[in-house]
Amino acid sequence: MSAATCNHPVRPNGISTSSSRISRPISFPNRRLHLGLINSHGRRSSRSIYAKASLSSSSPSPSPWDDKPYEVLRGGRKVYLDEQDVVAFLDPPKNLVPLDPASFNPAAYLWKKIEDVPEERRINLLFLIKPRLISRAWALAGTRYEDPKLLKKSASSLLSSNGDGVQSPEFWNCRTSGGPLPIAWINLFKKAIFHCKDGMTTYGRIIGESAIGEFAKSHWPLYFAVKQVNEVMSTEQPCDLAYEFGDGLLDIHEYPPGFPRAAKHPWPFNDEVVIYIRYLGPGVMVGQAWQEGESLEKLPQKLCGEILMVKDYAACENK
Repeated sequence: MSAATCNHPVRPNGISTSSSRISRPISFPNRRLHLGLINSHGRRSSRSIYAKASLSSSSPSPSPWDDKPYEVLRGGRKVYLDEQDVVAFLDPPKNLVPLDPASFNPAAYLWKKIEDVPEERRINLLFLIKPRLISRAWALAGTRYEDPKLLKKSASSLLSSNGDGVQSPEFWNCRTSGGPLPIAWINLFKKAIFHCKDGMTTYGRIIGESAIGEFAKSHWPLYFAVKQVNEVMSTEQPCDLAYEFGDGLLDIHEYPPGFPRAAKHPWPFNDEVVIYIRYLGPGVMVGQAWQEGESLEKLPQKLCGEILMVKDYAACENK
């Protein structure tokens, strides 16, 4: 994919896109517009972007690269622009019009914007990306399968290692876009994925963060097997992986230190629950959970809304 197609996802109404001099992917010199962005406290912050209104303008313009990489809000809190770029692409302001999707690959642009966010700050995306935008992220990640080069990339260093050597578990922080009351306790949760020593099998588990989750993780560890799957069974949409929960009694021979032994899953996780995974960017995935049901007469149904998953780099380094 050429740089020209990857760096022009949105443009202001009525503004020409013929300019070849663009300093930031969504920042254009000369004409100032205001882009309302949602910060992690749910308030809108006003960030300026620039649009070049005329190629004939001879007045010098400061480079956006001279700007600081963050805004300082009232109270001294910093809001970093790289993270806000990701949110702006998922939720473009009304005064900006998306370009024709045929002219660029949205997943490639989103991957690059996530890659621009330093590893230690990617965790901020978990709360900057509001629940209603997680479904949007799942849909945009679907365009990644149209780009053979992007398709070769992985969001997880552990999963891309193909079991070469024994690695420490990867820990991820996860957030759903909502779910029914029986599983509302996992709207915020952690997951861990790990290789067995044979290098041939990969497992993971869900670790609840709420008070109920603290109780559940010792009685119902919620292990799953990581499988290479190409599509969601119920919709035939493409995906990268599937987390298959089964009945919970998985044949795990080696556990990471401190992990409990596998136990039978409680309902509804014992009813053929599968979480399908799409890679969104380095250290970021989005999932779709389905309760496919043991009964052949039962139609599959979504277990909850889409799930945003962000790698916890600090936790991985400390293990």
